[in-house]
Amino acid sequence: MDLKYEVGIPDRGLCKLGCPKQSCQLNTFDYLADIPGNVDTTDLVEVQFKNTRKGYYHNSNHLPLEKGDIVAVEASPGHDIGTVTLTGKLVLLQMKRIVIRNPDDIKHIYRKARPVDMEKYEEAKALEHETMIRSRQIAKDLGLEMKIGDVEYQGDGQKAIFYYIADGRVDFRQLIKDLAAAFHVRIEMKQIGARQEAGRIGGFGPCGRELCCTTWMKNFVSVSTAAARFQDLGLNPQKLAGQCAKLKCCMNYEVDQYVEASRRLPSREVVLETRDSDYYYFKSDILAGTVTYSTDRRIAANLVTISAERAFDIIGMNKEGKKPDNLDNQAHPERQKPIDLATQEDLTRFDSTKKKKKNRSNQARRDENGEPRRNERPNDRKAKKPAPNNKDNNAAE
Repeated sequence: MDLKYEVGIPDRGLCKLGCPKQSCQLNTFDYLADIPGNVDTTDLVEVQFKNTRKGYYHNSNHLPLEKGDIVAVEASPGHDIGTVTLTGKLVLLQMKRIVIRNPDDIKHIYRKARPVDMEKYEEAKALEHETMIRSRQIAKDLGLEMKIGDVEYQGDGQKAIFYYIADGRVDFRQLIKDLAAAFHVRIEMKQIGARQEAGRIGGFGPCGRELCCTTWMKNFVSVSTAAARFQDLGLNPQKLAGQCAKLKCCMNYEVDQYVEASRRLPSREVVLETRDSDYYYFKSDILAGTVTYSTDRRIAANLVTISAERAFDIIGMNKEGKKPDNLDNQAHPERQKPIDLATQEDLTRFDSTKKKKKNRSNQARRDENGEPRRNERPNDRKAKKPAPNNKDNNAAE
């Protein structure tokens, strides 16, 4: 099998069969694409449609399909147009993630898309925006508390899927009748969440990168404020909420690491007793493994930062009835904080270098007595060298 490897193309990959251009959110890298006989493992094919919608179909006609081919598949009613995103053994692994009640309900692939099929598909796709605007007005006239976010027409234009957002349950039976009478197509309503709506619209997060729900995330896990407490984040709704007005999904990325690291720290309720005073928990650096204690339970007074090992040693001494002289001990030095390589050099270093070069150039322009030199050309300086004295030369002769 001849594979073409290209660099710098917009499909974000090297293998043409493994990574064709498609929605990055639903992209599946086919690492078995170049293995002989992989396509013959099963006749099931994964096909992707608009709005993060995928389906699995039988290639009963044994078409030579590859990742990226546009095909016409069976639908009810009519047919739909989609893009092949996966073939071979990996399709069986992907199907384990979904629930298929009856394997006989899996539909079939008719053919590769013809020019006539693509013309109908483009005509139906051109009606989506106008249909969405008009359907929003119809829902508003009916007084329904819902927002229609997008409309997806089937490849042959006989069916339309309306994606809507609603906080509660909506009775849209009359809406379906009005939409069917207005657009003369079969209507299907599909509810999506706020996170899915934000992923569909897209945007950039406060980290400066494209939203995770737009690029790669498709399975949304519930996020609670407990994730913020474990990471010692301030419970500020403006900072913790994303563009979907929900808690940021990235709060779950490192919470397991913080939970595991917090188990190595002493309890916050434990009071450390020394001969000087009693120390109460004030704050902690979970990842660094340090704890800061205060002599006052309510305010920051006489703060002392020690390592977790030193804190456990003092707790063990207190249980035995012993009290150390103080919290800090040279035998247990504090851990050095990791150095941030990005902050080692300040951006103003360019200004300081420029000043040094300027000072050097100014010194070069001054003479031996420290006075500024006049603008002289190198040739003029050579010409002003003292001429040899003819009298001295004659005397020497």
